[in-house]
Amino acid sequence: MTGGSLGLRAGSYGSLPNIKNVIAGGGRLLHSKSFGSVRKNPIMMLSGSREKERSFPSIWYRYLGRRKISMLLMVALAVLVFVLGSFVVNKESNSPNVDQRIGTMSMAHYINATRTDASRILGRRNRQKGGDGNRFQASVPKGANHPCANFTFPPPPPPHLRRIGPRPCPVCYLPVDQAIASMPSSPSESPVLHNLTYVHDENPIKTEPHGGSDFGGYPSLKQRNDSFDIKESMVVHCGFVKGSKPGHQTGFDFDKSDLAELQQFHEIIVASAIFGNYDLIQQPRNISEEAKRNVPFYMFIDEETEAYMKNRSMLDSSKRVGLWRIIVIHNVPYSDARRNGKVPKLLLHRIFPNIRYSIWIDGKLQLVVDPYQILERFLWRQNANFAISRHYRRFDVFVEAEANKAAGKYDNSSIDAQVDFYRTEGLTPYSEAKLPIISDVPEGCVLIKEHIPITNLFTCLWFNEVDRFTSRDQLSFGIVRDKIMAKVDWHINMFLDCERRNFVIQAYHRDLLEHMPPPVAVIQRPPALPNIITRGRNQGKKIPRHGRDRRSGSRRHHKASAGNRESNIF
Repeated sequence: MTGGSLGLRAGSYGSLPNIKNVIAGGGRLLHSKSFGSVRKNPIMMLSGSREKERSFPSIWYRYLGRRKISMLLMVALAVLVFVLGSFVVNKESNSPNVDQRIGTMSMAHYINATRTDASRILGRRNRQKGGDGNRFQASVPKGANHPCANFTFPPPPPPHLRRIGPRPCPVCYLPVDQAIASMPSSPSESPVLHNLTYVHDENPIKTEPHGGSDFGGYPSLKQRNDSFDIKESMVVHCGFVKGSKPGHQTGFDFDKSDLAELQQFHEIIVASAIFGNYDLIQQPRNISEEAKRNVPFYMFIDEETEAYMKNRSMLDSSKRVGLWRIIVIHNVPYSDARRNGKVPKLLLHRIFPNIRYSIWIDGKLQLVVDPYQILERFLWRQNANFAISRHYRRFDVFVEAEANKAAGKYDNSSIDAQVDFYRTEGLTPYSEAKLPIISDVPEGCVLIKEHIPITNLFTCLWFNEVDRFTSRDQLSFGIVRDKIMAKVDWHINMFLDCERRNFVIQAYHRDLLEHMPPPVAVIQRPPALPNIITRGRNQGKKIPRHGRDRRSGSRRHHKASAGNRESNIF
């Protein structure tokens, strides 16, 4: 038992024709809304049909009867609504004002059903350049002949058919064999920085009143500032400051057998973690045989989660649960399970020193697209070496901080102290001055990374901020990215969050699942037909009356009802 599909909050899947042997959504297309037809309330349609029946000649009633007339009217109305709905959709898709190209903020506009300030900012900038304010070109795929070069998002649904909230959107993936063939033969060039090593300190001492930990080594503010001065060779704090190597007497320790496993060379790994018994393991789906053979899946858990899994007979001596290879962590450095989870999330390059690419997914996520296809789409095709999705709604750190406070994600004073510190360093609310950067806030549950010195430095310094301040990594992402980008020619591929929701499905946390009532079977019943009253009660079969007998029956019914009311008085 692995908890495979429990509590999955899946989007709606549909089919998309292949584009020159290109698979959309891993062979399936996740729609944000299906708007090819419109349904109306059957009760409303029946009430409309009754009004229309009164104008029909009585001869129709003799030959067809009331029920058949109603059904005919229902069918006619359904056909009419379908034709009108198709006309509206076709008109919308053929309109010259609809963006038919791959969009960025315009896509988020109709996926999330709200027009964000960022889209207005981009619209103004585009209009100033003489372009169409409603169109924003995404990064162009590598090579004009790429099979996905002509892939476009479908047009947005009409406003009255939009679904509120974040939804998945289509993504153009190459078939697995073509994705594998497109893997770069050599590592990407790391700008400026070529040699990165890490601080080792067996007795770290806290010298300043800021946060930090023995595990992170308490870097001073001067050391922090120096770490953003990018040079060819650098030595920085990056966790694991104690011990001879990561995982051995460092405060985040592995079994000896696991230490040997983690030293192996791999082109690609997929990693995740569950700490504090907070989630259920989600088994990946749609994984190719090539990936099953060549891409290991590692799940980091603490001793609390291990005990739970053993008690449920989910974990045995093989240390495997489905595709996942389980790595148990001993001597976790923090009391906060979420902060412990940031160690493998941001420091995978220290735990796995001999890998080229990694895909990190949070423990609550289920991977539903092959790793080769994900890397081709979000790294190799974009000539990028780090990719993360932007937040589906917020793009400003100050707004994100207030949202974290309102949701009780962390204590308010710590969030305020962190944001105030960044403000003194020059962090300002997001504005058009930051273009082409279009967001300061990531949806950080998925990280796609090539392990080269510059990306390793980025995640080291990002971890140091999480170690020094709050564990809310969305707050510190932007300041670290901007400081590095100010020094070197390097960028991060921040793709649409609806694209992330295409290849991972989010599940509920374990504690929520355990308190949920069991699912109730929904029985589909045919629409109710108009009731015809016969002799004071509803019968299964209605027999219409005519003439005097019908009127006399009505009188008898009223007398019986009056008698019942009189008897109830006493």
